[in-house]
Amino acid sequence: MLPLFINYPSWIHPEIFPRIPFLGLLRWYGLMYVFAFATAFFILKKELREGLLDNENYKATEDDILNFIATGIVLLIIGARIFSTLIYDTSGLYRAKPWLIFWPFDPATRKFTGLAGMSYHGGFIGGLLGMILWCKRHKQNVFQWVDAMVVAIPAGYTFGRIGNFLNGELYGRITTMPWGMTFPQAEKFSATLDWVQQFASEIGMEVTSNLVNLPRHPSQLYEAFFEGIVLFVILWLLRKRKKWHGMLAALYTIGYGIFRFFIEYFREPDADIGYRFAHDLNAPIYKNTSLLNFSTGQVLCVLMILGGLGIGIGTYLYAKKHKHET
Repeated sequence: MLPLFINYPSWIHPEIFPRIPFLGLLRWYGLMYVFAFATAFFILKKELREGLLDNENYKATEDDILNFIATGIVLLIIGARIFSTLIYDTSGLYRAKPWLIFWPFDPATRKFTGLAGMSYHGGFIGGLLGMILWCKRHKQNVFQWVDAMVVAIPAGYTFGRIGNFLNGELYGRITTMPWGMTFPQAEKFSATLDWVQQFASEIGMEVTSNLVNLPRHPSQLYEAFFEGIVLFVILWLLRKRKKWHGMLAALYTIGYGIFRFFIEYFREPDADIGYRFAHDLNAPIYKNTSLLNFSTGQVLCVLMILGGLGIGIGTYLYAKKHKHET
């Protein structure tokens, strides 16, 4: 019987040059951020040429979009890091020593790690605040610019999730699907357990040790595809067809929330947090036993969906009111 799973490629490492001194500090995840921001810039530049950032009193420039993105990036990184350390960290380390939040070395080993641990939802809040601050400072229509940016974000986001895949992190729950993948850092299970033996038999996995690394959903790639590529295509096709400023911002927020909510059923929650709300408090996190067990990500996605509905309704009513006034 042929194996019905994929082994995580042994040649993939978090470091780009793992065996070369100094160059070993360069990591794929950081490079993916560079690709993400570069992609966002080129898409915004395309929207700039299409006149989507102009108004009757002002013609936007390339310098404007560079400064706009830079402001958003700074607040995005700050928000993503703070949110990650306060919401997802359960050790209490960062609450006791907040100066370590932006310290790029492991406190115990002093090994360079970069800013290990970034939260999308924190980045969303921080990036939005950055864009609002820039627009207010330069007296530009906030949601006109945010609409343009949310078209670019999913394309860049795709690289971020590919970075997670290259890090071998944020993997999914165990699966018998033929594209299931064995991630090196994933929890291993005792070969003496009957269910482990049965699971391995179903996928043609030969058990040769006391601990078994079962295949999992490559949920990082699910997210890269649906929250990245699919959402980008939808927003890209609608960028010239929107009915009011704020429409695309609302669609992005709702769309991301919906896609991520359902993908969370395939992604394994953080082991030290588990479920925020659970129908079965004893349910294992490595497999989905109930649709009523909700992770932290799902709770935040529900808030995103509600927030997106609020943005859509609010900006629509604002646009309608001011249209009647003119």
